[in-house]
Amino acid sequence: MTDVMSTQGQFPGASGESARTRRLRGLGLNDPSADEAFDRFAHLAASITRAPIAMVNFINDERQMFRGLYIPPSSADAAAEDGSSWADRGIAFDLPTREMPLSHGFCPHVVAQRSPLALDDILAYPRFAGNPVVDELGVRAYLGAPLVDDTNTVIGTVCVLDREPRQWGRERLRDIQHLAEALLSEIRLRDSLLAQRQEMFAAFDGSPYPILLTEGPGQEVRYANAQHADTFGAPTAYGTIGAAYPQLGAAGLEQTVVEAYRTGRTAVLDNVRMQAARPDAQRGRQVFSFTCTPLRAALTGRINGVLTVGMDITAQSRTEEELGTLAALLVDRLQQSGGSVPGRSAIAGEAGPVLPG
Repeated sequence: MTDVMSTQGQFPGASGESARTRRLRGLGLNDPSADEAFDRFAHLAASITRAPIAMVNFINDERQMFRGLYIPPSSADAAAEDGSSWADRGIAFDLPTREMPLSHGFCPHVVAQRSPLALDDILAYPRFAGNPVVDELGVRAYLGAPLVDDTNTVIGTVCVLDREPRQWGRERLRDIQHLAEALLSEIRLRDSLLAQRQEMFAAFDGSPYPILLTEGPGQEVRYANAQHADTFGAPTAYGTIGAAYPQLGAAGLEQTVVEAYRTGRTAVLDNVRMQAARPDAQRGRQVFSFTCTPLRAALTGRINGVLTVGMDITAQSRTEEELGTLAALLVDRLQQSGGSVPGRSAIAGEAGPVLPG
């Protein structure tokens, strides 16, 4: 759909990152990972409009990202009008990943034009009939509305699809617009939590103790404060603790963090002797204690990360109780701001803001 993609100022390539992409990055929505809240919203959109397929689609400079997606389990086996199955005809609505090129589908047009789009029968519109999703996915009807946030940036769409022509009508058009407005409330909440987290992480960066945040079953590093970087250096690679900080991984910190995540209970790694990045020449190897505390999402209560606080106990009479109390205070502050770890690696010293999960 070259006419849409060439719209001035909408999808710049090498010339620079658009305001849309920067906004999505700031909201933690600049990747195609699944989001339960958006999946539920897509299901709601399908139910209200009585459409078989629905999406919450965020669009950056390079791709479309279906953070919310609803496809009925039987959709790939649904019968076509002639009685054959879509799979038999080589037209199964199969999305191996939650992303799609900007050349596919009709959401990029909605974003570029900043207005809703209703296509009752795509084949009746020469401008859209040749779009790849018509032949590849069997899409024949489309209804979508733009998501225009409080900064007046169009960050994506709410849309529904059908593989048969249908009359959407004014009522369904109003429905999809109301759904887009309702979804923006979720975006505003995330934006508010983002501002709170930015303030919180600014305070973390001023802490005299090394602080590390990890996320997910694999406990990948998402944030390290300035003191952590001063003490243990820059990460050697992004990913797990063992990959980012081999010395800490070898000392057993990765296993301790994973234990805290899996059990939902605070875990302690004590008396770890290692050479810090900037050791005191008179002390040589230093001794550290680490308290790893699970983080729970505010809305679901599910454990989604672990906060690790370290303390140099080489020449200090610090107790495990003191370290645990400090960790508990930091966790409480983090969870009051939304209870989610950042969605992107935000190692201290790296350019760019800390992003919400």
